[in-house]
Amino acid sequence: MDKDTIVWGIIGCGDVAEVKSGPAFQKCDNSLLLAVMRRNGELAKDFANRHKVQLWYDNANKLLANPDINAVYIATPPSTHLEYALNALKAGKDVYIEKPMVLSKKEALQLETAVNKSNQKLVVAHYRRFLPMYIMAKELLDSNAIGNVKFVDLRFLQPIDFNSKATWRLEEEVSGGGYFHDIAPHQLDLMYHFFGSYTVAKGIAVNQSGINKVDDTVNGLINFKSGVQFRGMWSFAIPKCLEEDCCIIYGEEGTIEFSFYEEQLKLNSKKINKEFNFKNPINIQQPMIQETVNYFLGKRSNPCPVEDGVLVINLIEDFTKDNN
Repeated sequence: MDKDTIVWGIIGCGDVAEVKSGPAFQKCDNSLLLAVMRRNGELAKDFANRHKVQLWYDNANKLLANPDINAVYIATPPSTHLEYALNALKAGKDVYIEKPMVLSKKEALQLETAVNKSNQKLVVAHYRRFLPMYIMAKELLDSNAIGNVKFVDLRFLQPIDFNSKATWRLEEEVSGGGYFHDIAPHQLDLMYHFFGSYTVAKGIAVNQSGINKVDDTVNGLINFKSGVQFRGMWSFAIPKCLEEDCCIIYGEEGTIEFSFYEEQLKLNSKKINKEFNFKNPINIQQPMIQETVNYFLGKRSNPCPVEDGVLVINLIEDFTKDNN
């Protein structure tokens, strides 16, 4: 294979890899998707045939043993992230790993140590950093468009999803703790991406509905080193009429407002009041994967290093485990 090409193998070709990420490995520059793996061989074969991928496996070790593959994308449920990532590093493969990076602080530190001791590279798939709306939000913040930021109010309130096929998200030993652990990593990573490191984080997590065994409501506070205050409320068990998805950043001279599942940003300041509309790529992870390829080829710095993944895992536990 061309030394200037990142040759990928995907471990876990389920729903996430189907549209959000999988095809992007074939669309990015200097990137080739050679193989996919799923424990159900028939499903792996089906994915490979539909997406025109040359090889498929039902065993991750066989994929990792392929000498032509120099990078792997780990897209399995979080309970197997650490195992597959450690094995990939030992096999001499660079790693692009889904969020949440791992299940716990302990696992996060274990992975961080392994990455730092290896000669390999690892990127966490916090892909929203490179979507147009969040790029603009960061540019506005960096240019002081709303003055010094004072605080952030995030509300993500969703009704119970009885039709979800991904029931593993409601099994704590597999997902880490429910829908919060699946969705909040992106949101918390963006807060760190925007405002930097923090000094204190506290939270309360409870199961209000009693329908599932995992907590469905989380309330979190962060004190960033810059002085910015964050308040977040997540609920996955509220009536449909109370559904809400809103993040407002308050500065001394205005606000920046956006939703995590709408491609629109509102800027309200002394100088301008305007709504900006965006269009994400069909394969929404493509910009992040391109930056990851560039990093693996030595063309840029790490777009989301393991240390950032550790920080997000720490925040999740600060909100859900350490303060109950």
